[in-house]
Amino acid sequence: MNLRKATHLVSSLLLAVGLGVFSDLAEAQNSRAKKPSASARRSGTHSKKSSKRYELRERGQKAPTPDRISEIQQALAKDGSYTGNPNGKWDDSTVEAMKKFQEAHGLNPTGKLDARSLQQLGLGSAIAGVARPLPSNTTSKLTPPSTQAGQHRN
Repeated sequence: MNLRKATHLVSSLLLAVGLGVFSDLAEAQNSRAKKPSASARRSGTHSKKSSKRYELRERGQKAPTPDRISEIQQALAKDGSYTGNPNGKWDDSTVEAMKKFQEAHGLNPTGKLDARSLQQLGLGSAIAGVARPLPSNTTSKLTPPSTQAGQHRN
C-alpha cells in the first residue's frame, strides 16, 4: 500500500508541474531577477524597455538655465545692481548684484535666487512667496456650521 501511495504522490507532483501549477512561483522568482535594483534605477543603467516603468522624477529645485540667468542679469542691470554684461553664468558678480538688489528691496540679502527676489525683479509669479489662500467665505453642506464659523475668525 505504501508503494501505491508514494507512486500516486509522485505522479500527482509530476502532473502538477506539467500543468504549470508551480509556474506562478517560478515566474515570481524570474520577475525579481529581471527587475533592476534600486541603485540601477537611480543611476539610469536599466534597460530602455523598463525605463518608462521605473522612471524616477528628480526632486528639489533645478538650477536655472543660462538663458534664465541672462534674463535675471538683465533685470538686475536694469535696476542698477549689476554692472557687467549678461553672460548666463551665476558668478560672483551676479551673486553680489543679487545681494545688493535684495538689500535695497528689503529682502534677506543671501545672493541666492528665491521667489520673492524674482517677484521683485518682475520675473516671478505674482503670488510667489505669499501666504496660503484664505478659507472660502461660502458655506458648504459638507462642513458643519460650527467649523465654518471657526475658520473665519482669523
